[in-house]
Amino acid sequence: MKFTREVKTGLLALAAILLFIFGYSFLKGKNLLENDRTFYAIYDNVEGLVPSSAVTINGLVVGQVISIDFADNSGKLIVTFNVDKDFKFSKNSVAKVYGGGLIGGKSLAIIPKYEQGNEAKDQDTLPGTVEEGLLELVNDRLSPLQQKLEMAITDADTIFKTLGSDTNRQNITKIFENLNLTINEFKGVSNKLNRLLATNEENLNKTFTNFNEVSTKLNSFSDTLSQVNVKKLTNDLESVLASFNKISKDLESGNGSMGKLLKDKELYDNLAQSSKELELLLEDMRLNPKRYVHFSLFGRKNKEYEPPTEKDTIN
Repeated sequence: MKFTREVKTGLLALAAILLFIFGYSFLKGKNLLENDRTFYAIYDNVEGLVPSSAVTINGLVVGQVISIDFADNSGKLIVTFNVDKDFKFSKNSVAKVYGGGLIGGKSLAIIPKYEQGNEAKDQDTLPGTVEEGLLELVNDRLSPLQQKLEMAITDADTIFKTLGSDTNRQNITKIFENLNLTINEFKGVSNKLNRLLATNEENLNKTFTNFNEVSTKLNSFSDTLSQVNVKKLTNDLESVLASFNKISKDLESGNGSMGKLLKDKELYDNLAQSSKELELLLEDMRLNPKRYVHFSLFGRKNKEYEPPTEKDTIN
């Protein structure tokens, strides 16, 4: 079957149109021959994301950004992208714009969430977020540093202007002169101290030697104390105190000879009376010894006892 020139021309034109549509869609990141899913995400700022940027899940490229356009009159942007992998995730998964190094551009990453029964389907809108890139981080770090540097330069300029006056120059000169004088005096004191140490080196050595001996003796004394049986000493002391308390209670209650002596008033009076009578007896023996001691060389008869008179007592 032969085709006329007009039919061939028409078929060629139709093939060219189809090829143009396929190529245009492919360049936009959409392959008409694949059964992929299309999703949307809303952003305030896409930070340099462009169509045909890669879409990844856990670092694996699963699609491309198809288009970026304004969503409404508020200036929000809607990003259309496709996913050509049959990977299931929740519609609450986050579409995050990330990257933006010195050379590479931005990319779109899907942070998947797994919720059974809430799977994302074709034409769903995912929540969007933007991660700060390298340039933004550097800018955030450099901005405070720049402000501090500008303030330091301003302060330094103010200080130099202040120091440039004649009065401040004279003050600075005086400060350096006083500083030089102080250094010289310190040098003299240092020399004197060196001479003093050199003169008394022997005494200092003896002092340190004595100190070492005292330290050694203290250590020895400490070792001796550590060997003392503190528990036994404490028990013995408690036993002595208990015995002393028992003796005190016995004396207080009148038990024993000493207790009776302290508590029995009649015994006390008898002892006092006996002591008084003994004292009188001793006094009488001193005054009249002949009444108690009789000695006769020739066997002379003893005189009878005569009571002492008041005169003998006085004498």
